[in-house]
Amino acid sequence: MSSVVSFKVRREIKEKMERFRDRVNWAEELRRFIEERIRELEAEENIKRVVEELEKIPISVPKGFSVNSVREDRDSN
Repeated sequence: MSSVVSFKVRREIKEKMERFRDRVNWAEELRRFIEERIRELEAEENIKRVVEELEKIPISVPKGFSVNSVREDRDSN
């Protein structure tokens, strides 16, 4: 089921849209733009939610881990 959405644009924009209506399906252009923008916003929300969950996970690194890792890497060469 579809719904109608309307919005206002400045008169000069409307006139320019009319000038190009034979080459541009404005309704389809706007639909695609809105759908893409919604996907972007949903992705941002999902990333934020994942980051928030990851921040809740306690991360501990054993003492000396970095030093030992670097030393191990140097010794392997």
